[in-house]
Amino acid sequence: MKERWKKLISAGILLLAVIGITAFWKMNEKKTALEFGMFTGSNWGVENADAFVIIDRAVARFEKEHPDVKVEYTSGIDREDYSEWCAEKLLKGDMPDVFMALDEDFSRYMSLNVLEDLDSYMENDPEFHRSEFFSTALEIGQGIGEEKVQYALPYEVVPTMLFVNKTLLEKEGIQMPGKDWSWEEFYDICQKVTKDTDGDGRLDQFGTYNYTWLDAMYTSGGTAFDSKNMTVDFTDPGVIESVKFMKRLNQLYGGESVTQEDFDAGKVVFMPLNFAEYRTYKTYPYKIKKYTNFQWDCTTFPGIRQGQNVSKVDALLLGISRDSDKKELAWEFLKELAADEKSQMDIFRYSQGVSSLKKVAGSKEAGEIIQGEMDPEEQVIGGKFLCEVIENGEITPKFYQDQMYEQIVSLANTGITNIFEQNKSVDISMKILQRELQQYLSQ
Repeated sequence: MKERWKKLISAGILLLAVIGITAFWKMNEKKTALEFGMFTGSNWGVENADAFVIIDRAVARFEKEHPDVKVEYTSGIDREDYSEWCAEKLLKGDMPDVFMALDEDFSRYMSLNVLEDLDSYMENDPEFHRSEFFSTALEIGQGIGEEKVQYALPYEVVPTMLFVNKTLLEKEGIQMPGKDWSWEEFYDICQKVTKDTDGDGRLDQFGTYNYTWLDAMYTSGGTAFDSKNMTVDFTDPGVIESVKFMKRLNQLYGGESVTQEDFDAGKVVFMPLNFAEYRTYKTYPYKIKKYTNFQWDCTTFPGIRQGQNVSKVDALLLGISRDSDKKELAWEFLKELAADEKSQMDIFRYSQGVSSLKKVAGSKEAGEIIQGEMDPEEQVIGGKFLCEVIENGEITPKFYQDQMYEQIVSLANTGITNIFEQNKSVDISMKILQRELQQYLSQ
């Protein structure tokens, strides 16, 4: 019996030793590293101290599901330094497996074949459903023209809307405009409120600040940009009408320059702003710092006709490096960030944008999160309305050449400002501008 017990004890000790050694080996074996490229702060020009919370929570869930994987990222990269950081990684052939792709870099990444084609992953993954995303947001991550290849998924979506000084409207006896309003209604309000309120002979109260011909163009039914053929058409009827409308608005101000300070002081009724700004400046402490002397809200942009109330929609994109040697794993992590409802609900909790998933964006929970940030008496933009604005929105045109769109817009702004300042004929001047821009593109 003693011998038998000795053997059993010896066998038990040996078994425990094997288990211990195995556990030690597993704890110390090298995990697969998956690199994620991201920046700190907000993509939308507002304060955000919780940029890493969403990512850290998503990483924790992902690593729990994939215990042999370690997600790594570099912290402390500012938004304004991120493009340069990515450029250095690209030159070294060391792009992260998954990374945030800024709007200003996306066309360049496509032209340099930096991004993995995601179509096959989307089509062959039974857990992924394209229909769950806003179609407008998906389009932002697609190729140019007829090349509808999906190179990136939208992570966070932000529409631009029209900020309204409700206090000034009430003072002038004007009702808050509805969501299906027209250019003429917009013009009438601007005309009524534009005046000299202190009797010094100069206008000091205005209808709009920072509303541009581009904002009007989105709601005109036309466009100046043809990404498919890499051309521009500033003689498009919608573009012509947009510039004419802006000329009428500018003439209301008699040469006075309207500034951000005028709006902040409560002297302007309308100003475009994105939804991230809406969420930030509606809440404490930014509300106290920014707008304390008037009540305000947001609405749609006016359309050339009722029903054409279209807004520009932007998105922060996520893509996979074409050179990654862990593409299947990268796809799983990309889904965790962009297609998982927990991560996407965290967009509402810890960021200022909108989820790229329709179900999450329109949910009661998302609405309660937004409402909870604000004063109980404040009305907030409802989920249904927000989803309509995003789904029916317009996106920034894409051009393969680096920053080509920004350069075209800059040249167009100069030409259109010249039309206003010198009171030129819009029809004739836009034909001249079209020729100049087309020559620039052909160089």
